[in-house]
Amino acid sequence: MRVSSGAATPHERDGDGTCMYRVAHISDLHVLAPAGVDWRAVLFNKRLTGYINLVLRRGRVHRRAYLEAVLGAASRDADHLVVTGDVTNMAFESEFLEARALLDEVARRVEVTVIPGNHDIYVPPVLRQRQFQRHFGPFLRSDLPDCSPDLPAGCFPCVKLRGPVAIIALSSGVPRPPFVSAGYLGREQLAALDAVLAHPEVKRRTPVVLVHHPPVDRRIRLLQLRDGLVDAGALRRSLNALARGLVLFGHVHRRSHCRLPTAAGVLDAVSASGAALDHPDPSVRAGLNRYEVGADGAVATIDALALDPAGRALLPAPIPMRPPCR
Repeated sequence: MRVSSGAATPHERDGDGTCMYRVAHISDLHVLAPAGVDWRAVLFNKRLTGYINLVLRRGRVHRRAYLEAVLGAASRDADHLVVTGDVTNMAFESEFLEARALLDEVARRVEVTVIPGNHDIYVPPVLRQRQFQRHFGPFLRSDLPDCSPDLPAGCFPCVKLRGPVAIIALSSGVPRPPFVSAGYLGREQLAALDAVLAHPEVKRRTPVVLVHHPPVDRRIRLLQLRDGLVDAGALRRSLNALARGLVLFGHVHRRSHCRLPTAAGVLDAVSASGAALDHPDPSVRAGLNRYEVGADGAVATIDALALDPAGRALLPAPIPMRPPCR
């Protein structure tokens, strides 16, 4: 596998003449509605703390122009765009509409798959009304619908069989109280994931698993319960039989790459930063990750592009390698 920052065109053939399937990965768009905040939906619930965070910090570092530049690059440089959650900022209907319009434009040029993050299922009414599924259901049409139980957030896992890859979308977003942003997959979804991974159409392809919250976390359990993936250990057990594949996530607003050993081989667990972030650290600044998978299923390339400090051009960016994760 080559971990690099070189550019290439979609479907470019490698040295032995095999076609590459190219996946672009972005996360944590935190789209804000142009109309602003509806105060009736903010008072007396978790959105109030989210709005305070927006005023004090998030609104100053998420740039709409950066997001548009990143989406444009993703639509040019990939066969498939995956978005690993937090598409909206506080799950307002107006934010869903704005995010859907942005992704509809991208979907004219490249296939798109979107999963929810904690900000997309911010408060219980959003889950009860199935707002994420209502707006982004067209991006989550599974090729194996019998393996997708109807969960509160939608039908997950969603599986898309594309050439040498099986893109497997999971939902870890659940409503949480103020100051808590942890995610949860749940037994039903994990059991369905086991069935998906055993399916012959998936077994002959390289899995590309999408989850918003980190599947690996070295912090103490209390911090994991606050803002990590509560059942990350159960997810890793489900993935333990895989010999190779990608596990793509967001939530942490920083690019990173670690190797996840399994009983049969090793997986590449890679995070994307916020797709609209203005930040001096190149591993945090707005950009996209890119992955190439050969016709033989081997992950050939993992690299990234990020906006330059002036926000005018996308340049090769580092994906810091972490110690092997468990």
